[in-house]
Amino acid sequence: MEDTYRTIESPSEGLYKEKGSKFIALAYPVYTEEEVKEILTDLRKQYYDARHHCYAYILGADKNRYRANDDGEPNHSAGDPILGQIRSFDLSNVLVVVVRYFGGTKLGVSGLINAYKTSTAEALSSATIVEKHETSLLQVHFAYPQMNDVMSLVKEYELGVKDQQFELDCRMTLEVRRKLEEEVRGKLEGIEGVAVEVVE
Repeated sequence: MEDTYRTIESPSEGLYKEKGSKFIALAYPVYTEEEVKEILTDLRKQYYDARHHCYAYILGADKNRYRANDDGEPNHSAGDPILGQIRSFDLSNVLVVVVRYFGGTKLGVSGLINAYKTSTAEALSSATIVEKHETSLLQVHFAYPQMNDVMSLVKEYELGVKDQQFELDCRMTLEVRRKLEEEVRGKLEGIEGVAVEVVE
């Protein structure tokens, strides 16, 4: 199962100007549709005076969750060119929003396609592209004496510790690479007194 994907390390932006219109492309690393909604809401407040907030995103290592939105521009003249650029950079877990300020002169559909495509390409070109793995979160419950056994698995599999609580009953939230999830879970559950649940 393929769990590796390319994404951007941090937000980046690009700018394209044509006949007085300004296209500000803002690219963000995102993991959920909730994050997409939050960013769009924030940008609509920040750029409240812009004519359009067109966007596209792709989520997941398999890239099967995606959406393109023209936000009032002619059909397929904005969202699709943005989505096309995310695809041509071979990225996932990325949202690009292009904020357009209208300059008074219409650009026509081909002019719009070019503007949305170029501003998106500029934002993605200036981003740092990183390779990541899809991960799952496992919540592990165990008693203090099992600590060493659990920690040695954390080291062995280079698991990310997202949260931990060590008292009489210990709890840790571990980030594990998706394709190793079953293997790691099996080994943790093989330690006596350890309970594991997948965090959604």
